[in-house]
Amino acid sequence: MKLLFTCVSLLVGICLSDGAASQLWLLTANNLTIKFEEENPEFWRTQAQETLQAALNRKLNTNVAKNIVLFLGDGMGITTMTAARILKGQLQNHTGEETVMTMDTFPHVGLAKVYAVDFQVPDSASTGTAYLCGVKTNFNVVGVSAAARNGLCETQKGNEVTSILHWAKEAGKSVGIVTTTRVQHATPAAAYAHSASRSWYSDADLPADAKRNGCTDIASQLINNTDIDVIIGGGRKYMSPNGTADPEYPTDPSANGLREDGRDLIKEWLKMKEGKAAQYVWNKADFDAIDPAKTDYLMALFEPGDMRYELDRDSKMDPSIVETTEKAIHILQKNPKGFFLLVEGGRIDQAHHNSLASKALHEAVALDYAVERALMLTNEEDTLTVVTADHSHPFTINGYTFRGNSILGKVPLWGTDFLPFTTLMYGNGPGHKIVNNKRPDIRKVDTKTKDYVQQAAVPMGKETHGGEDVAVLARGPMAHLFQGINEQSYIAHAMAYAACVGQNQRHCHVTMTTASPEHPPENTSGESVKIRSNLPANNAVEHCGRSDIDEIGGDTSYKMGKPATPIIDFSSILLRTKAEHFQIPIGRCRTVSYLMTIKLTEPQPHSDAKTALAGTLFARFKTRAHIENE
Repeated sequence: MKLLFTCVSLLVGICLSDGAASQLWLLTANNLTIKFEEENPEFWRTQAQETLQAALNRKLNTNVAKNIVLFLGDGMGITTMTAARILKGQLQNHTGEETVMTMDTFPHVGLAKVYAVDFQVPDSASTGTAYLCGVKTNFNVVGVSAAARNGLCETQKGNEVTSILHWAKEAGKSVGIVTTTRVQHATPAAAYAHSASRSWYSDADLPADAKRNGCTDIASQLINNTDIDVIIGGGRKYMSPNGTADPEYPTDPSANGLREDGRDLIKEWLKMKEGKAAQYVWNKADFDAIDPAKTDYLMALFEPGDMRYELDRDSKMDPSIVETTEKAIHILQKNPKGFFLLVEGGRIDQAHHNSLASKALHEAVALDYAVERALMLTNEEDTLTVVTADHSHPFTINGYTFRGNSILGKVPLWGTDFLPFTTLMYGNGPGHKIVNNKRPDIRKVDTKTKDYVQQAAVPMGKETHGGEDVAVLARGPMAHLFQGINEQSYIAHAMAYAACVGQNQRHCHVTMTTASPEHPPENTSGESVKIRSNLPANNAVEHCGRSDIDEIGGDTSYKMGKPATPIIDFSSILLRTKAEHFQIPIGRCRTVSYLMTIKLTEPQPHSDAKTALAGTLFARFKTRAHIENE
């Protein structure tokens, strides 16, 4: 006999047909969570108009990014962001869905494609290499190109790739890493290490052939590769000699040091920093006592391995991600050249792998509070802030729940097996269970507890990653570059362009290689030609920020035999020469004089067809003119 109707509650009638495609009608007349003002169409029209006006009033910020703060939510796919938004609101006694997280306010949004070179669904090492080094690579390798092979030490040599953290350091900026995992984990490792295996945390993890071939572990690379100013996270045991008791858990053998080479990397790091304002701490009391004004280098390792989940954190021993982010910024921002800071909410991912949705979402909410604190401590005019994820998870919000229903709760609907299910579910993971050939009956189970293992469709010891695109949100200088759907490797290049580091510097500086503007080429024909430039208005100095432009162009043309400034309006150039090359000043930016070289590959004869000549010069100018630092 067909099941016609199943009544779920007194407030709602739910009808299930037994056809091939089930249909559901929710009678929500008595749904008390509906807000009165939202019944008025003007509420939504007014909200939309305000949003529209804000978008219309938005101006592009084309300043150079003095600072970059990259927030990486490990495993923070769009479903996780949505669920975290609802949870954040519900923790504040709101219905939740309408909540605006800090990261929601970022004006520029795009998507990143996360696949690895060899895998459709990636891991955090391959993705970290993409968004930090600007190069996609293979699954499980970190800081090397796809020419390297997973676990094969000999293939990593010569295939190392550097990260934006390294580029920023080379440019004279301070750099830092803050994570809630061990500092040797995949995401932070991509900022400084080169390894054919992300799992080579200490030398004890290196296989014999890797040691013979000269490969080094990730922990040793942390102190020996790029000079990192601030290192905050967990991972003490990978830095200490085998058997060394942990200072916080001296009686726990699982917390002991792991290194087989006898090296104490923490002591080595301190020795390397002798004569500098450097400190190492492992507990919150010492961390709180650090004066950023008197500290240039900080290593803070709060746990033997990963840091505790936010819901399990001992606030007397371990600082929050908000506190670690704040301390890092205070130390790094002393550098007048700026800084690059990577902040990872790494335990979002680890909670998802264990199907602990509550812990995953609380980690994401904590990351959002860290974003908020960073925005308070920096200036949008000179600091680019980016929020993104490395990958997602097979994590869903499902089941026609009422507005305001706990995001960690149950759906007011039963399946065809007469059993309830949760709003949040996983496609696979340890939450799949069968009891007497049925799903477990969770009617009397509190699904809101921090350790509740969420239901899953496919049984697996650990839940996997997801392969769909992830969000990229940005605000600050050149944030408009983060739009559209791009390869994940694009992120590093866009950040570098904004900050004028790495290979993306030519647009930021200008110089000449031929004749001096004080000695313009001699005019032998006396004929004037107006030439269209390939530069849009103010292009050459646009990236300096309009407020920093001291002057643009001149108001006189070349007078042969006498130094003079040519007319420049950035859309046309008045020239009186038939020389093969010449230079013209085009303005100043932050006390730097800007000039442009125009070089012709062959002498251009003057003719009555001025437009033809202008077109020829334009073609040469477009391909041969260049702008560099004076």
